[in-house]
Amino acid sequence: MQFNLRTAFISEDPADERATTFKMAAVASSLVSYCSDSDSENESESGKGPQTVDPDAVSHLQPLKPGTLTALAALNPAPEVAVKEDVETGVHLDPALKEVTYNPSYETMFAPEFGPSNPFRSKQMSAPRNMLSGYAEPAHVNDFMFEQQRRTFSTFGYALDPSVDTSQVSSSSYIGAVEEAEKNKGLMAFETGVKKSEKRKKVKGGDASDIESFLGPWAKYQDERDVAKPSEDEKKELDEILAKRQKRGKNEEEAPAEEKTILHVKDAYDYQGRSYLHVPQDVGINLRSADVPEKCYLPKKQLHVWTGHTKGVSAIRLFPLSAHLLLSCSMDCKIKLWEVYNDRRCVRTFIGHSKAVRDVCFNNTGTQFLSAAYDRYLKLWDSETGQCISRFTNRKVPYCVKFNPDEDKQQLFVAGMSDKKIVQWDIRSGEVVQEYDRHLGAVNTITFVDENRRFVSTSDDKSLRVWEWDIPVDFKYIAEPSMHSMPAVTLSPNGKWLACQSMDNQILIFGAQNRFRLNKKKIFKGHMVAGYACQVDFSPDMSYVVSGDADGKLNIWDWKTTKLYHRIKAHDKVCISALWHPHETSKVITCGWDGQIKLWD
Repeated sequence: MQFNLRTAFISEDPADERATTFKMAAVASSLVSYCSDSDSENESESGKGPQTVDPDAVSHLQPLKPGTLTALAALNPAPEVAVKEDVETGVHLDPALKEVTYNPSYETMFAPEFGPSNPFRSKQMSAPRNMLSGYAEPAHVNDFMFEQQRRTFSTFGYALDPSVDTSQVSSSSYIGAVEEAEKNKGLMAFETGVKKSEKRKKVKGGDASDIESFLGPWAKYQDERDVAKPSEDEKKELDEILAKRQKRGKNEEEAPAEEKTILHVKDAYDYQGRSYLHVPQDVGINLRSADVPEKCYLPKKQLHVWTGHTKGVSAIRLFPLSAHLLLSCSMDCKIKLWEVYNDRRCVRTFIGHSKAVRDVCFNNTGTQFLSAAYDRYLKLWDSETGQCISRFTNRKVPYCVKFNPDEDKQQLFVAGMSDKKIVQWDIRSGEVVQEYDRHLGAVNTITFVDENRRFVSTSDDKSLRVWEWDIPVDFKYIAEPSMHSMPAVTLSPNGKWLACQSMDNQILIFGAQNRFRLNKKKIFKGHMVAGYACQVDFSPDMSYVVSGDADGKLNIWDWKTTKLYHRIKAHDKVCISALWHPHETSKVITCGWDGQIKLWD
């Protein structure tokens, strides 16, 4: 058997050639001596002389010559990776390259990309980043810890620095309002009261001698009494409390506040006998037509501020069809009518509620409107004369009110009440003609859909119900475990969608036809509205969605992509409502709890 040492000791690294050659030479020499010894033994045994050896037969046993190993390595079919220790200066790696056939140096890999640097980019824009606000490093954070720090920062203004070891907390461990953190002793959002370390320690070994008035595990306390009969002083206090409760329980019918009105313009009628309800012709836009603008644009600047309310504004409503007048109700118990064009004056003030006014609603022509207030009264007003036509009450607080939009049902209106009912009144008789009693919480909104044959209501019970007109049983009930209360709902201009302001800081879109399904592709986020019924609205061409938020900002989203396009600081307090003018391309009206109403363009 022949064994080829040339293939047995070939190394792929040329630097090991010399060592390998010595190894092979040693092995070959030992093999040659072994073969010669065995041959001599054979000769002595057979008595024959030495035999001649064929040189080709032992050629594989000879040591390799220097340089032979490199030549053999070149025949190795295995692929190699070339090593370039010094990359030529000026050689750049293409950033889009997916595979490199050599080992580049550190300088080559971190060399700047081709092209001149943009001189107009700020340091933040030119720095590497993987999100809009900068570079977010991947880190594993417990969901609860992250939410705790986020809520602490939004509530108290400080949070723990994630780059600092939290086992040794000091003033340098916080970011944001460090003084506030020291003042609160590092209290987090979910921590209330005394910290764990300061709580009463458990009694060890059953020794409770340090606890006052404790006589043993089965004994009574020193001041404990067996009789439940109250003393004379305690009985007096109990009688007073019961008397107060009985007074509160009685719904004493308060007399309605006296109604009056103030006209703020010099003349109620012009030289042709037309009142301020007449649609102006000199504003550059045909307000009488039902045509909507072809293309709407984002509002950028503030055009006008209407001031007059002394407290926060609850709701604003535009005059039907023409939208040349604006009606506002406020927590100062007053309702005001404003001009949208020309001088933008306050035309008339309606005074007649003793508590804050919650909602207002025009009829189809705008000649009359309803107001709902916390004094438990709904009042019908004449828009032109300011006279209070009639009053309605069922001794419950009305949260929302809506006229039936049908022309032949303008004498009927519905109101969502605090006692979980939707009550339907007839203006002519002043009596309740229908009650829709299916909700489990106070009714927040009523919205007419499907050519006014149906209406949708939302409630504090976190549900959405759809009703046929005049049938007191809901035919559609939408409630999911993940749903939150939706205290503001708006119908889109094309009548196909319902935009619902959800209390989990989202605007949800439901279909307003047939099945009323949630459109999961249209969810608008990025604003903070939890706890506030901020009204939503659409642009006339259905390209934008607008809403206020708890920080007083006006948020504008793109309808198709649901991206937050624009954000304006509109009010100092909560921006409770935003209306897009139906005849203008970029005019938006907002109102807030700072008592101001603003026009943006």
